[in-house]
Amino acid sequence: MRHTSVGILIALLGLGAHLRADVVPAPLFTDNAVLQRDKPVPVWGTADAGEKVSVSFAGQSVETTADASGKWKVTLAALPARTQGSDLAIKGKNSLTLANIVVGEVWIASGQSNMEWIVKNTYDATLDIPASANFPLIRHIKIKRTVAEIPADTVKIDRAAWEVAGPDTTGNFTAIGYYFAKDIHQLTGVPVGIIGCNWGGSALEAWVPPSAYQAAPAITAKVKARWDQALAEYPAKKARFDADHDAWVSERAAALAAGRPFTKREPRAAWGPGHRDTPAGLYKGMVNPLVPYALRGALWYQGEANTSRPEEYHDLFTALITGWRARFDQGDFPFYWVQLANYGAGNAAGTAWASLREAQTQTLALPHTGEAVIIDIGNVNDIHPRNKKDVGRRLARLALKNDHGFDDLIASGPVMKEATRSGIGFKVTFAHTDGGLIAPFNALSGFELAGADQVFKPAKARIAGNTVVVTCADVPDPVAVRYAWHNAPDAGLFNQEGLPAAPFRTDTW
Repeated sequence: MRHTSVGILIALLGLGAHLRADVVPAPLFTDNAVLQRDKPVPVWGTADAGEKVSVSFAGQSVETTADASGKWKVTLAALPARTQGSDLAIKGKNSLTLANIVVGEVWIASGQSNMEWIVKNTYDATLDIPASANFPLIRHIKIKRTVAEIPADTVKIDRAAWEVAGPDTTGNFTAIGYYFAKDIHQLTGVPVGIIGCNWGGSALEAWVPPSAYQAAPAITAKVKARWDQALAEYPAKKARFDADHDAWVSERAAALAAGRPFTKREPRAAWGPGHRDTPAGLYKGMVNPLVPYALRGALWYQGEANTSRPEEYHDLFTALITGWRARFDQGDFPFYWVQLANYGAGNAAGTAWASLREAQTQTLALPHTGEAVIIDIGNVNDIHPRNKKDVGRRLARLALKNDHGFDDLIASGPVMKEATRSGIGFKVTFAHTDGGLIAPFNALSGFELAGADQVFKPAKARIAGNTVVVTCADVPDPVAVRYAWHNAPDAGLFNQEGLPAAPFRTDTW
């Protein structure tokens, strides 16, 4: 019996050695994958040290040798768009064949819950999900939520592989990513792949690469101080959370046993080690393993978790974008984001969300960036507005105009170009007003004026061509004008394309 056990052990050890020898591609390389067109395509993975590896696809075959740590990478020459699914073969000591690989556009869809929000929880889901059977060239892969202390080389994939759009799959795609992809695909004819790399409730700090923090010492000091304090307070808060959670579990069990309703909210976990807001933790765990996958660009919807400190957002967001671009080493690829929607946040007249929107807009100073304004399609009472279709389509407008040659497409609502004092009011001139300005809700609301006392009061506004004239009887000598400058503004200015004017202010108070 003993000899049998030893024999089994030896056999298992031999099997383990054999498994370790297998060539394994990085997690993004699965059946149904989308490869980026018109640029070199890196393909990488692991094998035995010194193992020869070849990758063959679309008439190309490239070879390499795994390094001393077992890592290997080859680069396929730039490929044209390819709608016919083809095999990608990887050969080492073993052979793998990835099926139904296409070539088109690949975008990362990152951020927090509004980007993570899935199609089946949106308006029109009962129409759009069955119709998605018509779009098998739209593909989606979801990166598993992962926090890491050191940059990870690999990551797990939710549902194991790239999924082809269809009635059984699309409901779980990022909704904004899907609606973005649908417009891109329908108007260009090329496949579109969306990498869903997002985590609800996550703070911007968690997505910034470590190297980008090193390049921004002032903001890094603030983030570090805040995190150091959280770590110092963690043991006591963790003990309190454990006690509160145990009590909550007991109360819930008692209520269920007695047949009583139980609506008490579950206590939130303490902020500390392994939390999703660990500075650079989500970058290390979820984004770093995607490098250097060939991309067209990135889509971003985040900021709700940072509205308590909007003064930091611009510097952090700039660091994130420049940091991602540096790590992927594919130039200044397009980076498009969603400006925060109109949401009351417990105080619809407050301005914290307006300040965060301003910080987002300021980041447009970076090259090849764009912003989708959605202050007209949010929900004052719900941080997760269900209309994700228009959000995705507004992002698609930016990509179509800037990256796909749709030069005549209107991709932006009115943007304040100049505000000058005119008589007892202000005259505001706007860009992106092709066809003129409109106020579809009849009353042109959202404008305010302030005098030297710095107190803003609601103002009357009227459209005159591509300008708006703003006056207020209570502010006869105004020194500043602002528009849509609240958490949930009542804003009524649009262009003829139906796109809302971007919030702005002329003061710095």
